[in-house]
Amino acid sequence: MQKLKIGDIGVTLYVLAAFVMLIVPISSGLLDVLLACNIAIAFTVMFSCMFANEVLKMSFYPTILLFTTIFRIALNVSSTRLILSTGDPGNVVLTFGQYVGGGDLVIGVLVFIILIIVQFMIINKGSERVAEVTARFTLDAMPGKQMAIDADLNTGAITDAEAIERREKIQNESTFFGSMDGAVKYVKGDATAGLVITFINIVGGIGFGVFRQGMEMTEALNKYTILTIGDGLVSQIPSLLISLATGILVTKGSKEADIGTVLISQLFGVPKVMYLVGAVLAFLGIVTPLNAVVFVSLGLVFVVVGRVIAGTIETAEIEHEADEEEAAAEEIRQPENVTSLLQVDPIELEFGYGIIPLADVNQGGDLLDRVVMIRRQIALELGTVVPIIRLRDNIQLNPNQYIIKIKGVQVSEGEILFDHYMAMNPGYVEEEITGIPTFEPSFHLPAIWITEGQRERAESMGYTVVDPPSIIATHLTEIIRQYISELLTRQDVQSLVDNLKETNPSLVEELVPKLLGLGEIQKVLQNLLKEGISIRDLLTIFETLADYAATTRDTDILTEYVRQSLKRAISGKFFPANETTSVVTLDPKLEQEIMASVKQTEQGAYLTLDPAKTKNIMESVGVETKKLEDLGKIPIVITSPIVRAYFKKLTEDYYKDLVVVSYNEVESTIELQSVGMVTA
Repeated sequence: MQKLKIGDIGVTLYVLAAFVMLIVPISSGLLDVLLACNIAIAFTVMFSCMFANEVLKMSFYPTILLFTTIFRIALNVSSTRLILSTGDPGNVVLTFGQYVGGGDLVIGVLVFIILIIVQFMIINKGSERVAEVTARFTLDAMPGKQMAIDADLNTGAITDAEAIERREKIQNESTFFGSMDGAVKYVKGDATAGLVITFINIVGGIGFGVFRQGMEMTEALNKYTILTIGDGLVSQIPSLLISLATGILVTKGSKEADIGTVLISQLFGVPKVMYLVGAVLAFLGIVTPLNAVVFVSLGLVFVVVGRVIAGTIETAEIEHEADEEEAAAEEIRQPENVTSLLQVDPIELEFGYGIIPLADVNQGGDLLDRVVMIRRQIALELGTVVPIIRLRDNIQLNPNQYIIKIKGVQVSEGEILFDHYMAMNPGYVEEEITGIPTFEPSFHLPAIWITEGQRERAESMGYTVVDPPSIIATHLTEIIRQYISELLTRQDVQSLVDNLKETNPSLVEELVPKLLGLGEIQKVLQNLLKEGISIRDLLTIFETLADYAATTRDTDILTEYVRQSLKRAISGKFFPANETTSVVTLDPKLEQEIMASVKQTEQGAYLTLDPAKTKNIMESVGVETKKLEDLGKIPIVITSPIVRAYFKKLTEDYYKDLVVVSYNEVESTIELQSVGMVTA
């Protein structure tokens, strides 16, 4: 059972007291105490809003508004009950009615009307409008803020934890300002209810005094009007304070600001302004009939304050310069901290200064947004999280050049022409277009740089036309696909295991670490990613590993078992449904020779084929797969299950894009057609 805390008890009693007052009559002495508490709470709320450094420090303010409003209404009901029943609502109400009005009925009424006008027409109406506009703009700005967080996360400016914290803060701000938009209606409704209650007090009190107590009309009017004004003032002043607190909270220019310090620095922080104000006041005191002593003295005060501020600013600037020089000298004296230089970024995209506009959001660049989409695309396609992609400019590169690094080592590069488009012939366009010849960096296809004016014509002719950001994004995506297996770390695998454990704890506990270690699972997943097989279906992968890990811990063999379990996904990736797929097969004699040359060691299996034999096999693979390429098909070699892994290892250094699958990895509904056979 959850234990009640002191704060919970206090809030409960506060709300409960309001409901008790609505039903049960209370004495005038207790009413005095509760009215004093209401005034104290109103001042507390106002000062808390004034000095809150951040609006979310008052995140429960809408709830506070609701509670204080119902409490004030309950006090109004109790005071009205006492005014109409006994004519004695207590010392606080009577004192407000007599003292604030100066003992004069007319003055009291006028002061009360002025307070009502100020609260209704100025503070309430302004706060309501500001809250509405702020809520609208806060909600409209949410997508942009989310994209900015994603961009900072992808550039490495913030960590994952900081990104989560920022997103949570944005969500809390939108919820807060949305609630404030409705909460200010409480204050407005409270003021309206106060007016209605005041009218009831005056009419009901006069009627009660004349008809029930036999008082003269003038006497009843004087007595009950003073009591009503006192009741109205003692209610409206806390309401005015709450309205003022609401206005302060929704009109803060900065979400993180100490209002006192900011207001003073902004109003009285410029010496030139102080000098001008002082001169104007002194001029008015000397030239016009205004009180010379008051205006000239006040003008001198402003001039003196301006001079003091100017001296303070000069001193602060000198101290700041001295601190900077001291910090620079201290930095020189300290031994160089090289720890930060040891960190290697998994993926880096460096570019020359000519490409900066493509990455600068302020200049309309969307490269950062494309990087975010690349990470999402790879996650959906391959089932793994791409590490943070670091983007940075490099003045040592050519202006339009960019390079891609994996673990600090350059693996690819490209060059673009700013304000140009790359046009590629898909193969069937016969008409040529003029431009600057080049090669597409991702697939090294021949292409042409064309201008903006040629773009529409090239597209109408059938050319594939892409802009520079798309070229870079496509190139980066292909490089990530190529090296994604290297980028999968043990920590990444641990995260995948933890995610699966939330839904399938028994499976994970059975497999890790009883049957396989984290490193062995990492190796299996890397083998799959290396050949472009998605690991998103982690449940099937782990189920298969749990089935076969008891008999073998050879990660290559386990990978083959997993591939066979994923045959639906593999078939869907390489073999289109409802059409016959052309493939190349292996000569059964060659398969036997490959298996005969396999040598098993403690470090794994390897092939001992004669180099001349290997050369003949590779030449045969080249001849047969060219038949598929000439048909515009993906080069696919299909083998028996036992040979697949070894044949893939044999060919991967010669034909990186060659797809090698086994018969057990193909769905029975797929139709295959052999266009050739690899022989020795």
